[in-house]
Amino acid sequence: MHFKPDTPSLTIVLALLTALGPLSTDMYLPALPALARHFGATAADVQLTLSAFLFGFAVGQLGYGPISDKFGRKPVLLAGLGLFVLSTVACTVAPSIWMLVVARFVQALGASGPIVLARAVVRDLHEGASAGRELSRMGTIMGFVPAIAPTLGGVLLQVADWRAIFAVQALLAAALGTFVVLGLPETLRSASTAPLSLTAILRGFGTLLRHDVFRVYVGLAALTYAGLFAFISGSPFVLQGIYGLSEIAFALAFALVVVGYMCGTLLAQQALSRRGLDGTIAIGVACMAGGGGAMLALVYAGAGPWLAIVAPMMVFGLGVGLAFPQAIAAAMGPFPHRAGAASSLLGICQMTFAAAVGIGLGHALGPSPLPMPAVIAAAGLLALALFQLTSRIRGVRSDFP
Repeated sequence: MHFKPDTPSLTIVLALLTALGPLSTDMYLPALPALARHFGATAADVQLTLSAFLFGFAVGQLGYGPISDKFGRKPVLLAGLGLFVLSTVACTVAPSIWMLVVARFVQALGASGPIVLARAVVRDLHEGASAGRELSRMGTIMGFVPAIAPTLGGVLLQVADWRAIFAVQALLAAALGTFVVLGLPETLRSASTAPLSLTAILRGFGTLLRHDVFRVYVGLAALTYAGLFAFISGSPFVLQGIYGLSEIAFALAFALVVVGYMCGTLLAQQALSRRGLDGTIAIGVACMAGGGGAMLALVYAGAGPWLAIVAPMMVFGLGVGLAFPQAIAAAMGPFPHRAGAASSLLGICQMTFAAAVGIGLGHALGPSPLPMPAVIAAAGLLALALFQLTSRIRGVRSDFP
């Protein structure tokens, strides 16, 4: 078995690698209220299992990219998958909410490798709009995971407790590691000759951050993901706790939002040919701003049941599917020989910002549903404003392949 470049089999494997992070989060979303009851914890305490995961995801990405630039994508990827499996087993036996928070942090250290390296593999094999198109294809396939993960988690809660969710995650990751061992090719064309040390890594990150185009697209990716994460972390408490949805009903509502995201990735594949990266992002940020603003207005006006949250979030998700993969491709575009480092730094910025937003939202959650729509609307509107205000910077991209 060997997955050749530019084939559906390789795209599927790369998509599943990027889906490991969403699987780690979305599958246990229906269990968040149950975790609070089991450990006698507050909503803010339980929300830390999500934010700790994002912080771990950010910290983990510090080394994976630069190390893989020097030693290759495949061995570093396998090391991350191994750490993920071991830490996920630790999650299943956590005796307290705080031990679960620690185990989730380590789990994220493992999960961060696959997403960084999957993006780096795409940049190894594709350039410009072609990279955006491949990332969109991966996003479409990856979208099936968050669509079915909450439902699977809800079903497991009907026949077992929350620990079974982490046990299944460990088994799925081990199976994915087997496919990587047997079929994933090494795509690094030439190893980096830069010295491998923390100082060298940080110096390289500084070079990336001095690039205006990189900063703009990283900002767009961070705002996009922060709005999505606000829904991921806040929706179990809002839809189940305030609107009274059952665990299965919540999972189905969550799946509707994922359908919006998947539609966005499908539309992006068509729009890229006509509008390019920036034109596709423009449609996406407009959808995010419109969806977030509509949700805030509907909830503030007290309109309707749970659909007042889910329907606008589907529009926001559509925008994420259009904008997020293209922002990643555009951020990494100028750095074909530093694809790993660029992917790492992008992920660090994206996850750290989203984790901070999640912690703030966790403390703001209460009997009112308003904090979550307010954060989502702010993320969408800020992304639209950033895109509009940086047209001059984005227009000067002569160093793109």
